[in-house]
Amino acid sequence: MTGNRITPTDRCLAAVDVFLADRTEENRAAARTAFLAVPLSERRGLLGDMDNKDGPLRVLVAGPGGRTYLPIDPPVTQETYDRAVAYFENLARWRAQRQARVPADGPEASQAASVHLRQLFLSGPMADPGRIGLRNDYPVPITVGEITYPSVADAYWTLSLAPLWDSPRKLADVVRGREGWEHARTAVMAGLLRAKYHQHPELAEILLATGDAHLRYEDFDSAFWGDGAGQGRNWTGRLLELVRSELHMRRIGIPGL
Repeated sequence: MTGNRITPTDRCLAAVDVFLADRTEENRAAARTAFLAVPLSERRGLLGDMDNKDGPLRVLVAGPGGRTYLPIDPPVTQETYDRAVAYFENLARWRAQRQARVPADGPEASQAASVHLRQLFLSGPMADPGRIGLRNDYPVPITVGEITYPSVADAYWTLSLAPLWDSPRKLADVVRGREGWEHARTAVMAGLLRAKYHQHPELAEILLATGDAHLRYEDFDSAFWGDGAGQGRNWTGRLLELVRSELHMRRIGIPGL
């Protein structure tokens, strides 16, 4: 599938799966039609098998006694057909085993539901902020060097401009920022997040409690930092996941690298 577009290859493989699950002549004919609808230039690589090319597939959809789309192929014998069926059965077993396999260094996908860190307008710190405390604008002080900032967001925008402003993010829209800031900003944000969760263990526990969930950070002002309903780059969420992993690293006793 390319983006949200279903390709002829997608339709062909889906039709073949239907036939293999219920091997009627009607389903075989549908699979053959779908296979022949795949552009000729794409058929040889359809299975992703450099050795067999599309051989097993063209035999499968032709059936015993049938002919493939290649004039040089002889009529399909029962033996040749049985080998093609065995090929697809082995392929299905391999795929099932691969899906069930747990990689040596842990699962490849998150085992928990995504966590959506929604944008809120906060008036002050809370006794029990929960996941609100994971927001960059949550008002908890962080110290960088000899300067203490009211929040990660304040520190970030102040550093982007160099001088100290009363409302750095607002002024950042009209004041020219540091030269090359766009190339350094993710590293700056990573450092600020590390400072926040190192200096506030109670918030580190909230972050750790998200497990391995994908963190979707909502930011109405930036598709770079925010998830953007799945269309943004979600760099804040990604960096929070990195810091969370580093917290786990220290918790299990691995020294900082």
